[in-house]
Amino acid sequence: AGALQALGVGPGDRVAMLSLNSDRFHEYLFAVPWAGGVVTPVNIRWSPAEIAFSLEDAQVAILVVDDAFVPAVPAIRAEAPVLRTVVYSGDGEVPEGMLGFEALLAGHEPVPDARRGRDDPYGIYYTGGTTGTPKGVVLSHANLLASALGSAASGDFMTPGGRLLHAAPMFHLADGASWVARNVTGGTHVIVPMFTPAGVAAAIAAHEVTDVLLVPTMIQMLVDAPEAADADLTSLRHLLYGASPISEAVLERAAKRLPAAEFTQAYGMTELSPVATLLRPSDHGVDRLRRSAGRAAPHAEVRIVDEDDEEVPYGTVGEIVSRGPHVMLGYWNRPEETASALRGGWMHTGDGGRMDDEGYVYVVDRIKDMIVSGGENVYSVEVENALAKHPDVASCAVIGVPDDEWGERVHAVVVPVAGAAPSADELREHVKGLIAGYKAPRTVELRDALPISGAGKILKRDLRAEHWAAADRAVS
Repeated sequence: AGALQALGVGPGDRVAMLSLNSDRFHEYLFAVPWAGGVVTPVNIRWSPAEIAFSLEDAQVAILVVDDAFVPAVPAIRAEAPVLRTVVYSGDGEVPEGMLGFEALLAGHEPVPDARRGRDDPYGIYYTGGTTGTPKGVVLSHANLLASALGSAASGDFMTPGGRLLHAAPMFHLADGASWVARNVTGGTHVIVPMFTPAGVAAAIAAHEVTDVLLVPTMIQMLVDAPEAADADLTSLRHLLYGASPISEAVLERAAKRLPAAEFTQAYGMTELSPVATLLRPSDHGVDRLRRSAGRAAPHAEVRIVDEDDEEVPYGTVGEIVSRGPHVMLGYWNRPEETASALRGGWMHTGDGGRMDDEGYVYVVDRIKDMIVSGGENVYSVEVENALAKHPDVASCAVIGVPDDEWGERVHAVVVPVAGAAPSADELREHVKGLIAGYKAPRTVELRDALPISGAGKILKRDLRAEHWAAADRAVS
């Protein structure tokens, strides 16, 4: 913090970090607000042009980079003239034109805490861009503390005094929320540079990790990886998951592989700091509830509304909205989009869902992921859950593609398990055995991998673009 102030950081100034997970990332998250600034973590999957866009958009003058991203600095600097100082947080020799992280620490004295808090911005977190142009989500100290303390109040979020493993990227708020929760409830941070099944399994075993947050794609890789099969994972007590839906098949495999762990699903979004609902461990024992995202967390109000923002009856699909102290301050320098998202005082998530009469929320899709085929609404999550139960399916994504007869047709992109090559007819009949026939994919393509964002989400936008490029609109 002393070094940052000496570099010119004042109240509200943004400081970015482009790095794999590390102890220095942990220090950055504390030091920037201590100096009076605002953290602006950078998505490590972005291109230099995208990184430069975010730096210019947030007017970031100081960027911290580690060894993995030093090669990208010249290109970033060329497109982000606002960038004044680059701090090297790696372990090698400090590159020319950069300042050394450790040298800055050694050359400056501690400074008093700037006492940022309450409605002061803590961070600007750029959305993953899965539904459009990335926007800077401005979150206050109060936003993050409300979400963390509310989640902890459930009693199922983290082990008291436990050890939290950071395997999900620390630039993303899914991991950032668990970082805040661990800090305010007390305990130890265990940090690996990035997720690998073997690395995560080894860290859990070596450090007796009690808590971990993983997105569903990571859970699937961990429980299915041969190189992690013999690791002792019995210390794990809480597995938090979220960021995207998880198939029931993957959840069942994870429960068998991690019998000592309790599962908690957190549903929300960056704009909600990020937790809105929690599916508690006791809920996972009820079949119908395992398909839900749980009920409103202690700090949140949640309801389902129609296009006129009127609450819909239980069981009716509408848009999920939430309000409370966890709702963002707004989008950085985007007042119109902020007003639209927060109309009526509720954050409009853009997610389609329904609520049962006990308050459990069922996320059926991103609203724009709904497929209308032959006049029938098909929600891709339901089709994906059915496909995932086929033994030859490793992962999948379902989208709507143009169809001359049906307007749109249900199309499945499938990554098969190693050595398998299931046919379209085989997969279609499998799905028809589990859900209504009209929801089964009419076409199927096999791929080696799905496009994944830095936050671990499947980029359906990229898959759709391949099919809708020649159309004058993205739906029929």
